Parts: sequence; structure tokens; C-alpha cells
Amino acid sequence: MNNLQKIGGIAALYLAAAYLVGIVLFLFVLDYPNIVDPAQKVALLVNKQIVIYSTNLILYVIFGVVLIVLALALYERLKASPPAIIQAATAIGIIWAGSLVASGMVSNAGIAPVVALYSKDPAQAALTWLGIESVASGLGNGNGEILGGLFTLLVSWAALRIGGLPKFLNYLGVLVGLVGIVSTIPGLSDLVGIFGISQLVWFVWLGIVMLRRSPSAAA
Repeated sequence: MNNLQKIGGIAALYLAAAYLVGIVLFLFVLDYPNIVDPAQKVALLVNKQIVIYSTNLILYVIFGVVLIVLALALYERLKASPPAIIQAATAIGIIWAGSLVASGMVSNAGIAPVVALYSKDPAQAALTWLGIESVASGLGNGNGEILGGLFTLLVSWAALRIGGLPKFLNYLGVLVGLVGIVSTIPGLSDLVGIFGISQLVWFVWLGIVMLRRSPSAAA
């Protein structure tokens, strides 16, 4: 169990690092939030295709695989809590992971065909990429962090019931989870950014705890 907990701690720290890398790449390297015109987006894709491919790989595909490891490690740590809570948290975590992997793979699979089409018909390439991006965004919870919010909330709730993690870490997790769930309400999607930053902090704290403390010591 100790080995699984350490692996889970490393997984949590990777997820935090991936969030940080994603924030830097999307906000500062690609300036993606300020590019809303489809023609500009596909031009950026053509010019930065390696960066975008790598970002999708780190922030979605690998992130999803590592998230499964964390979900299983947390299940092992918190399985003494009411079964329905931690079982639901684990299932939702795996579903969330699968949706993220699918999102990154859909997006990356579309890069080469769209880049090839761009040299022949830039307008059609822009429309094609717009469709691919819409599907990838839906799979990646771009319209609200319902899955990530529920996962964080349920894990924190389960830990509160048995003391498997520090109390204030659990309070933070409940808050992060609620923000993620509320971000799905129309008009409140900007809360996704707050969710991401606050969950980054939660992942770092969680990773340190799992690497340094047994469940009984955390309690």
C-alpha cells in the first residue's frame, strides 16, 4: 500500500505540474484565449502545431492516464469510508480521465489533416478545425468542470468521514469541487479558471501528503 500511496503522490504532483505547464503555454506562449476568429486559430495551429500537439499530450492524454493512477491510489487510501462515496469518486475520476484522453487524442488526430488542408483551402481548414475543436472541448469539459468538480468533492467528502487526509486539505477540496460544479451553470463558465488554479494547489498539497504520510498519520 505504501508504494501505491507514493505513486499516487507522484501522480498528484504531475497533475499539478501539467496544469502549470498548460497555463503557461495557453496564456503566454499561444495567447489562446484572445484568439477567437477561426481563421486566426487555424493559422496559429499551422505555425505552432508542435507546441499545440505537445500541450494536448501533456495536459490531456498523459494527464488522463496519470489521473487514473491517482484515483486508484485514493480509493486504496480511503476505502474504509462509506463505500458509496469513494466508489462513486473513483468511477467519476476514471470517467473524467477517459474524457480527457479522448479530448487530447481527437484534437491531435485533427492537426495533420487540417494543416494539409490549409495549404489548399484556408477557409475550409478553419471550418474543419472549428468542428474538431468543438468536439475536443466538449470531451475535455470545456463547458464546465462537472467531472473534475465531482471527483474532488467526493474524494474530500470521503476523507472527511474517516480522516484519511488532513482536515483543511479536505475543506479546500470541497470548495474546489463546488467551484467546478458551479462552473457548468450558463454564464459562470469563467469559474473554470478559478477551479483550475485552486485544484492545482489541491493537487500539490495532496501529493505532498501522500508522499510523506500514511493514512493513519494524516488522520
